[in-house]
Amino acid sequence: MNARHIDHVNLRIPADGADDAREFYGDRLGFAIEDTLYEADEKPFLDVRLSATGVLHLWPTTEFEPPTATNYDHVAIVVEESVEAIEADLDAAGIDVERTLDSPLGATGEAGAVYVRDPFGYRVELKERV
Repeated sequence: MNARHIDHVNLRIPADGADDAREFYGDRLGFAIEDTLYEADEKPFLDVRLSATGVLHLWPTTEFEPPTATNYDHVAIVVEESVEAIEADLDAAGIDVERTLDSPLGATGEAGAVYVRDPFGYRVELKERV
């Protein structure tokens, strides 16, 4: 097998969490929300479109359990902006920065990264493009 990239990540969210997901990932982080089929009850999840080749599937469910240190750490999203621009955008959106690292190692090499938490407790790494 020759893997090329991550296609999607599946995350469970609370059954009533769709609006919070739209607000955090769409309004505050600026990613496209694809929820037409979800709203039409044609699929059980909404998508956060990260790029042409990557999405987060967010599954509202009564079986949601907040992430803990033993079952989840983070999802890393490479963005075009610098760490400074990421921090400025987060500040403008009212999102607290959990931590910033100068050069954590990722799939594409070392680059600066900023870590935040979504409304459901998932850690999201926003990583500079190398």
